[in-house]
Amino acid sequence: MNRITSRLVAITLAFLAGASVSRATIVGLNQIVTPEIQPEGVLALSAQAQHSFIGNSQQIQFELGITPQFEAAYFQGLKPGEGLFSAELNLVKQGPHLLTIGAINWSTRGGEPSPVVEYGYYTGADNFILGAIRVDGHDELLAGYKRVISDRLQFSTDFQAGPANSATVGLTFNLTPSLSINPALYRTNFHPHHLLGYVVLTWNAVLWK
Repeated sequence: MNRITSRLVAITLAFLAGASVSRATIVGLNQIVTPEIQPEGVLALSAQAQHSFIGNSQQIQFELGITPQFEAAYFQGLKPGEGLFSAELNLVKQGPHLLTIGAINWSTRGGEPSPVVEYGYYTGADNFILGAIRVDGHDELLAGYKRVISDRLQFSTDFQAGPANSATVGLTFNLTPSLSINPALYRTNFHPHHLLGYVVLTWNAVLWK
């Protein structure tokens, strides 16, 4: 862990020491971003480990709801060292319908962020997502589904087109009202297909109301 990352983690932990907790939620599925916005004033702090083909094998994530319609996120990779900035803006939230645009994965190593647009149909127990993202000059399909089985358990599956991406299945367990864990299995799109592991532990804290 480099000096900048160490300071960032230390400052965040000190700040969160006085923060209240929020009910555990996962904004995003196993692989794709989703059209709902992190609740205003709620910071999700996550630790993620995954196969190196999926992305940075170890990273810390910060996702904060700035307003009811806007969120920002930062991902600090540890192996290798790389930062990624992302932001999403909700344009429509009417009944079960959501429409969100964003720019994600703007790397500290250079390159342009990937624009994304997503539509969601959220009925409460069932969430359906369809969208598109532009990566390195190519448009890729996004699709996802989440089923809320109980207050403590959710099932999710998603897909992103493109040879560097995967189809996934996973579960989210709410260990406490503020702490959740999301293990998932990735099946790569390229041939021969590979099954890869992923897990993220997320803690939610209310910074303001």
